Amino acid sequence: MNLPNDPIMLMSVINTRLRDEYSSFEKLCKSLNIDKYEIMKKLEKAGFKYKPDINQFR
Repeated sequence: MNLPNDPIMLMSVINTRLRDEYSSFEKLCKSLNIDKYEIMKKLEKAGFKYKPDINQFR
C-alpha cells in the first residue's frame, strides 16, 4: 500500500482505516504488511500518538 509521506495526510489515512476497517493499529499493520514502528515514528515526529482506547492517532 502506498501511504502518504505528509504526516497529516498519513494520520488521516490511518485513522480512517482504523475507524472503518480495523479494531487496532496492530491489525491494520499486519493486514497491510506495513512496519508499525516506522508509521509510529513518522506520526510521533509530527506530534501524534496512538490512543488504543479510542483506536486513533491524536
